[in-house]
Amino acid sequence: MAKLSPKIGPASLRDRIAAPDGPRMLDVRTPAEFAAAHIPGSYNVPLDTLREHRDELRGSLQEVVLVCRTGARAAQAEHALAEAGLAKVHVLDGGIVAWEAAGAPINLGRARWDLERQVRLVAGLLVVVGVLGGIAVPGLQWLAAVIGAGLAVAAFTNTCAMGMLLARLPFNRAPACNAEDVVALLRDRRPC
Repeated sequence: MAKLSPKIGPASLRDRIAAPDGPRMLDVRTPAEFAAAHIPGSYNVPLDTLREHRDELRGSLQEVVLVCRTGARAAQAEHALAEAGLAKVHVLDGGIVAWEAAGAPINLGRARWDLERQVRLVAGLLVVVGVLGGIAVPGLQWLAAVIGAGLAVAAFTNTCAMGMLLARLPFNRAPACNAEDVVALLRDRRPC
C-alpha cells in the first residue's frame, strides 16, 4: 500500500494556496454540499467520481489537498489516489468545518443539510419506526437492530452505505463538472 501524506491544517493550507505553484484542492463532497459552501478555488470531484476516474486525475495533478466536511471522505479519497500512484496527497485536517472555524474564506451558496446530518435523520427515523412499529407488527423492531448494526459497521470501516445511497438522491445533486471536464480544468488551472 502507498504511503499516505500528513494532514494539512487550515492555516498551513491558506499559506500554500497563496503560492503560485500551490496545491490543487479537490472537494469530494456531493455537488449539493459543494454548492452550499466551498473553499474558493477548489474543484468538486465527488468521492465516487474520484474513485472511478483516479487514473485520469492522477495525470493532471502534482500535489492535491482533499476536502470534505470533516475529513472522513477525504481520507477515503486519499487512499484511492495513493493507490493510483499520486505521491503528494494531503487531507485538510478537520475538513471544511475546521476551515470555517479558522475564519478562512469560503464561498457560500444556498444552505443545505450535510450528508452526515441526513444520515442521522434517516437512521433515527428508521430506529423509531422499528421500535414503535414493532408494537403493532411483531418483528419490525429488528429494523432498529439492523440500523444499529449498520451504524456500527460504518464507524469501524469509516464508510457509510446509507450516506452513499443518500448522496445519489436528486436533492443531493447539483450541477457539477463531469470527470473529463474536471481533468481539463485541473490541467489548465481554470475554475469549475
